[in-house]
Amino acid sequence: MPPRYRYEQIADELEERIRAGEFPPGSRLPSRRELTEYYDVTEPVIDRAMQNLRVKGLTETLPGVGVFVAERK
Repeated sequence: MPPRYRYEQIADELEERIRAGEFPPGSRLPSRRELTEYYDVTEPVIDRAMQNLRVKGLTETLPGVGVFVAERK
């Protein structure tokens, strides 16, 4: 298996946590600052991970408010 970028690993872990119910639909994910500290990475890495989740339809971003888990359809 080829090496993976850190943002992919973080996105996958957050996706697992969402699917496991740790972050239920409608809940707010931790802030960018909290995630950078938790994963010990820079903000652009977290931004890419959040972009991956958004593209998969797992999250919705409200500018200035936060990132929320999308309601399941």
